[in-house]
Amino acid sequence: MEISLDKVKIEQSWKEVLRDEFLAPYFLKLKQNLVRAKERATIFPPSNLIFNAFNLTPFDEVKVVILGQDPYHGLGQAMGLSFSVPNGIRVPPSLKNIYKEIYDDLGIVEPNSGDLTYWAKQGVLLLNAGLTVEAGRANSHANFGWHEFTDAVIKHISDKKEGVVFLLWGNFAKNKASLIDPKKHFILMAPHPSPLARGGFFGCKHFSKTNQILTKLGKKPIDWDLNNYRKFKNS
Repeated sequence: MEISLDKVKIEQSWKEVLRDEFLAPYFLKLKQNLVRAKERATIFPPSNLIFNAFNLTPFDEVKVVILGQDPYHGLGQAMGLSFSVPNGIRVPPSLKNIYKEIYDDLGIVEPNSGDLTYWAKQGVLLLNAGLTVEAGRANSHANFGWHEFTDAVIKHISDKKEGVVFLLWGNFAKNKASLIDPKKHFILMAPHPSPLARGGFFGCKHFSKTNQILTKLGKKPIDWDLNNYRKFKNS
């Protein structure tokens, strides 16, 4: 059994950048793990959304990376974007805190949706370290090989791009800093936004700081106001 690149459904620029990963022995093993897991349980997100972060944010357009750990494992929550849930799904506590910080930082009123697609379409790669999970079982696919794959994603961004802003929240994300060249990129760290963390996320001002960096680099800043997504879709 070999991986056929033609059958890997991911945005073309990422397919080229990650070609060697898709052909590596660990990725074949990962695929086999996933096939077996699907036979015995419900897996989130749905297959067509596993690479959603990559499909919405092509490699050449990545300006910011927000790293999460694991997809949500509740019904209908995971959509292949870190911290994001589809429109109509209750906003999870960590994302609520992210919205609160954005309000405190930039005065942007909390949206009534947890869908972060608008950010992704502006160049924010919403990357989880693990890309699949079994329903109701957090971190159940942690040993599948996804972490090796997403570590490679971070490394490719670090090696092949310049001036990307990495937002690393919580100890898990902070441990990925070693994959990033600090001479070429910007690393902003803070405690995790989860209410279970010991606080410290509030006041990090990562959203205004990110835009200050992008502006200095001559790049278009991110419109963090998700209330504008409807206007964006209709334009």
